[in-house]
Amino acid sequence: MTPTKSSATEILERLFSSYGVTSQKELAELLEMAPNNISGWLKRDSVSGNAIIKCALDTGADLHWLVTGEFENSNLQIRDTRLKGKALYDQILSSGGKAVLRRMLDAYGFSTQKELSDLLGISTATISTWVRRDFFPGDVVIACALDTGVSLEWLATGKGTASVDHHSVVDASDSIVIDKKTLLAGKLEGSMSCSIDRSFLPQNVNVEKLCYVQSGKNAWLVEMGESEISNGVWLLDIDGVLDVYSVSRRPGNKLRIIGHDSEFDCAADEVIAKGLVAVVLKKII
Repeated sequence: MTPTKSSATEILERLFSSYGVTSQKELAELLEMAPNNISGWLKRDSVSGNAIIKCALDTGADLHWLVTGEFENSNLQIRDTRLKGKALYDQILSSGGKAVLRRMLDAYGFSTQKELSDLLGISTATISTWVRRDFFPGDVVIACALDTGVSLEWLATGKGTASVDHHSVVDASDSIVIDKKTLLAGKLEGSMSCSIDRSFLPQNVNVEKLCYVQSGKNAWLVEMGESEISNGVWLLDIDGVLDVYSVSRRPGNKLRIIGHDSEFDCAADEVIAKGLVAVVLKKII
């Protein structure tokens, strides 16, 4: 879920701090725009997403902090970026339209604009307009970066890799990097990664096999490759279609299978176990 955005005044203060300037004129020069644009942000109480992205890439400031004022492990990869200032901003704008849309779809593990539209509450017509006008939707890019944890550098410019640079995270020994996939139409899609705090995991979980699987509002941490079915929650292949089910064993090598919209009994050899769910994550609202 995207964090609550601060007021324009608060975000501007963090932009000033990041660039080390004290006036709107100085900030406007660094952002390569007219000072009255910044005055307009204050009147509308809305800072341009493009400017926030440029600041994060230009200065190395944490994107989550720029938007909310709360520091979090950065989702930004800083690699001695050679482009600065106007050159960097021009590159961001030139990465708009179809290219940035494709990266956002990949970040979420989606295959259609309709899925992105439903998730963000934006009409498909608006998304089509981005492509037609080669537009860079800065605010949506920020939401995507914070929501998925992908590298802002990659999302905004296409440079570098999508994965988070976990080597720069403080206390990295307390976290692990695992695969992240989307369960879509009975298939596991995407090849992203995410970081999980070890303290969040149950004991005796095989972290080398762990995968974050997301479907709609729900998500699961799954030990992939577990095949000896026991009582619990499982990622099952039933007639070539994957889904997550609650499973309990019955006498005679039978299983009781309970899904989100079905319940049935079957023989143990009629389903294929793909992984045992270690943690269930559900969105309450």
